[in-house]
Order: sequence, then C-alpha cells, then structure tokens
Amino acid sequence: MTDKIIRFLAYDGRISIVCGKTTELVEKARNIHDLSPLATATFGRLLTITTIMAQEMKNSSDVITVQIKGNGKIGTMLATANNYPKVKGFVSNPHVDLPLNEFGKLDVGGAVGNQGYINVIKDIGLKEPYIGISPLTSGEIADDFTNYFVNSEQRQSAVALGVLVDKNGVRQAGGYLINPMPDATEEDISKVEQAIFKAGAISKMLDDNLNLVDIAKKVTGDENIKILEENIIPLYECDCSKEHMADGLATLGKKELEDIIENEGKAELVCHFCNKKYGFSKEELENIKNSINETKEDL
Repeated sequence: MTDKIIRFLAYDGRISIVCGKTTELVEKARNIHDLSPLATATFGRLLTITTIMAQEMKNSSDVITVQIKGNGKIGTMLATANNYPKVKGFVSNPHVDLPLNEFGKLDVGGAVGNQGYINVIKDIGLKEPYIGISPLTSGEIADDFTNYFVNSEQRQSAVALGVLVDKNGVRQAGGYLINPMPDATEEDISKVEQAIFKAGAISKMLDDNLNLVDIAKKVTGDENIKILEENIIPLYECDCSKEHMADGLATLGKKELEDIIENEGKAELVCHFCNKKYGFSKEELENIKNSINETKEDL
C-alpha cells in the first residue's frame, strides 16, 4: 500500500477522522537527512501530523509550518507543507541516540523532552497568519498535539502517530486525527474512546496490513463510515532551486557579496530541507551583486 491520506465521517457525520499512511514519505526523509533510528521515529511523527493537518487547508497556496522545540537532545524540529500535501522539514540533531525507554521502545519522549513548545503557523491567505502555541506535555508528539488542539484550536481531538523502524529503515509510519463534530453525542465520543483503546498502536495496525478504511472502522467502532476524500497522496518534496538560493544571496547585500567574491571567489549553499547543494561561481556572484545595484538605482 503506497502512502495515502483518507478523510472519513463516522456515526452519521458526527465524528470526523483523517487517517494517513506515510511510510515512503518518512523513509525518504530518513535517507535525505541520514536520520538515526530514534530521529526517524521522532521526526517521522512530526512529518505525519503535519501532512494530516495540511490537508485541512482549502487552497493550494495555503502553507502550514509546525515547529517543535523541546529540551531534549534532538533539538528543534520543523516541518512545512501545502495542502497537496507536499511536506519538507529539518531536524537539529539527526543522529540523536538514547537508550530504549522503560517499555523497550525508541525513546521519542526523551529525545524531544517534556519542556518546550509546539508552534503552528497557518498562512491561509488572510492579512495575518494564524499562530498557535502550546506547551509540550510529554514529548511523545501525539499527546502533545492532542493538547495543542484543545489549547490553541479549542477542539477535542484524539491523535495517534507511529513510526516503526527496523534494520532496513522505516517499516511502517502513519497516524490519525479524530475530531467530534458539534452535534456529536456523549455516546458517540464514548464509543470512539473505547474503540481507540481496543485498537492498539497505529504502527502495529499498519504492520498487520490493515488498510486505512479498516483502521478508521477499528478506531471509531463504526462499521458504516463514509469516505469523504481518498485521493490524497502525501509526498516529501522540496521546492528549492538555484533561483531561490540566488535570491537568498542577494539579501546578504552588496558589501557581504563583495567580501565573498574577494575572499572565496565562489559560494556553495546547502538546502536545509533536502541537503541539495548549489554552487555559485565568481561570475554568478558578480551578476547577483550587480542586480542589487540595478534594483537600488531603479528605486
């Protein structure tokens, strides 16, 4: 089963659920950033929830950026996505390594830390972007986002995220987000809570080869769920280019560029999101510097 996100309604439209499989996406990120197993499990969860949140946006120009900054050794993690959703991101310490936790699993909570914050920026075409901030509660990421949705978006949610890593890389990755609609009853919510408890971990369900429809039925307890949208394919994809990098160099200003030309005679920039390298010759740097002059003269 290739990566996919499916949106559902359960209990006659009173419960919303979004399920995602992100195995290939997380594996691509692992390769690009040379992630340790622990960094893969941790960053993979962030990428997964970011793609799930991104598909809620309406327009192709909308962008969501999610940053987690905790007191753990992985440092800052950031992911950004549009509503396709195409996601990219980076992690401060891609090689983080810690002993297994008390349950014999990768210690995601220890890597992130339990002090710090989640910062969500949604640029959805309004005059000012929406900014939501919520403190970390456990560092396990799913719990932290459940808390974020209550604190910053005032919506009760159930969030599950999982990344299963073996010696070959990412074996399974995925997650789900469940939200009661305004007309949801206490009985609906109670049924979902019981179903989630019985269902177990999302990574195990994926590893047992359950498809997203089966998972949605299992975690809601509703066999008659309705599919709203199913052709959502999340991708890890960077949109960097030499032109963008040239624009970045131009922001350094004429004097800084003259110093680089004189002292280095060339420049190499590396994209944080995909590790692609862009080289600029002396002539190219001269052209960028001259374009700054022309712009200033035009003004």
